[in-house]
Amino acid sequence: MSLGKIFENKKSDLSKRIDKQKIPEHIAIIMDGNGRWATKKGLPRTYGHKKGVNVLKEIIKVSKKLGCKVLTVYAFSTENWTRPSKEVSFLLNLFSEALSNEIEGIHEESIKIKFIGDLTPFPINLKKIISSSESLTKKNNKFLLNVCVNYGGRQEIVKVAKEIALKSFSGEIEPSEVNEELFNSKLLTQGIKDPELLIRTSGEKRISNFLLWQLAYSEIYISEILWPDFNEFEFLKAIIDYQSRSRRFGGIESLPNESN
Repeated sequence: MSLGKIFENKKSDLSKRIDKQKIPEHIAIIMDGNGRWATKKGLPRTYGHKKGVNVLKEIIKVSKKLGCKVLTVYAFSTENWTRPSKEVSFLLNLFSEALSNEIEGIHEESIKIKFIGDLTPFPINLKKIISSSESLTKKNNKFLLNVCVNYGGRQEIVKVAKEIALKSFSGEIEPSEVNEELFNSKLLTQGIKDPELLIRTSGEKRISNFLLWQLAYSEIYISEILWPDFNEFEFLKAIIDYQSRSRRFGGIESLPNESN
């Protein structure tokens, strides 16, 4: 039996174990390991980023097929500006190229795309492509793809705190009116359910300033696989692991013989 056939059989076995009634509605992914993947193969880091785009296309397709409604991916953090300027330039050009090439297909699949983060520092051309992509897909409602670019969780929280402080100072709201619901309504993810599942690739065990408010009760799955090697098989493993957990939100499970 060929390796390809073995892989397909294993993937089929995993698919059968998935409970279609317990698919997380919103999945967030830290797509980590592109540069390390390329370096290990003796290739420029840019090759890893290119390969990572193809992996994302596959995971979007799988997520939608499973019945997930929202996928939020960490594409470029506020800290990524500290990377070598050539790599940053390559990433920005890759965003432009990938979005230009894929947006029609994304639209045909009834996927809405939204970019989350501070777009101010980006080149004008990239900002135009982002704006036109969001405009083209804004009425699509089968699946939402959030792409976090120049995004930082702390920066988002500070931004919301400033907005609320100004409204309080001007008398628009009373301090007593400040609560979680109000804070949620000011976030860049306003109107979107918080992720039930966070997947991080490459084995790193941290959330790296990603969706700090929104991930408060998310289940976290760490994959040792570098992002360019991540695939449907690995994604299904993450879903099965998620479905094996008990989400208590700070409470406890009732024992079989325990009365209320």
